Amino acid sequence: MMRILLLAACLLAAGPALAADDASSCAEGITMIRDALALNPPEAAVPKLKKALRVAEREQKEGEFDECLDAVADARKVLGR
Repeated sequence: MMRILLLAACLLAAGPALAADDASSCAEGITMIRDALALNPPEAAVPKLKKALRVAEREQKEGEFDECLDAVADARKVLGR
């Protein structure tokens, strides 16, 4: 029982730090997508990258950083990274 309480306390204490990491990763991902679009990617990739950027920016504004990171991951797949 004490282990469960200790684990729960650690997770609660780490929550804000994890959210901050996700927020910064989200922002970095959005920058990466914008940079990729500025480099004139292949025509087939452009609509997918634009959609990923739109979704990532929306989720960032909503504070849904995990969903933002999903959109960034989609963009990375399109770019082959």
